[in-house]
Amino acid sequence: MTDADITSNITLDLPTMRAHYEGGSLDESELATTWHEQLQFWLDQAAQQGVVEPNAMVLATADPQGRPSSRTVLAKGLDARGVVFFTNYTSTKSHELAATRYASATFPWYSLQRQAHVRGTVEKVDVSETRAYWASRPRESQLGAWASPQSVVVHSRHNLDASLANIQRQFADAEEVPVPPHWGGWRIRPEIVEFWQGRRNRMHDRLRYKLTRDGWKVERLGP
Repeated sequence: MTDADITSNITLDLPTMRAHYEGGSLDESELATTWHEQLQFWLDQAAQQGVVEPNAMVLATADPQGRPSSRTVLAKGLDARGVVFFTNYTSTKSHELAATRYASATFPWYSLQRQAHVRGTVEKVDVSETRAYWASRPRESQLGAWASPQSVVVHSRHNLDASLANIQRQFADAEEVPVPPHWGGWRIRPEIVEFWQGRRNRMHDRLRYKLTRDGWKVERLGP
């Protein structure tokens, strides 16, 4: 039986598909003092409970005409300044971030019936920060960053493999692979950070930190 045969025998009844959220609750008294401490706490819990790539987040951007796009990236930095990820500066996401200077990201921890949402302005990280993270990457990932023409149409898989092979030869004798000039980090500087905990009867807990003129304040939102 082929994959097509198996797929043809599966019919999802989308309207009746639902999960019951019984995992927990979230009260204002349980929140950390700052949004980044709370996000770090939930990230740590997700890792401890075996969530695969707990730092994976769905990054949403928009072009100058307001047309959105989204993709999954990995958060590689978190502190009071914001959430950091790294990418090719010639990619679609980077072009859109450079144009609008705004983004949102959602950490979807489905198995924990939780998600966290970050929204705010963006900035490129300092070159020294990019270099520090670059040095922590496996050599193979470094070479891949040089070889990949991210978001550009390629004619075949063979072309990609040939590009990687060329880069491998180029840096074969190099003890360290340098950071590509077209590669680096973006930081989302949050204006809003929301923590969502699934509850019974779809009466979920939604608590958000919101940046105001007087500093951060916590608000509860209706589910």
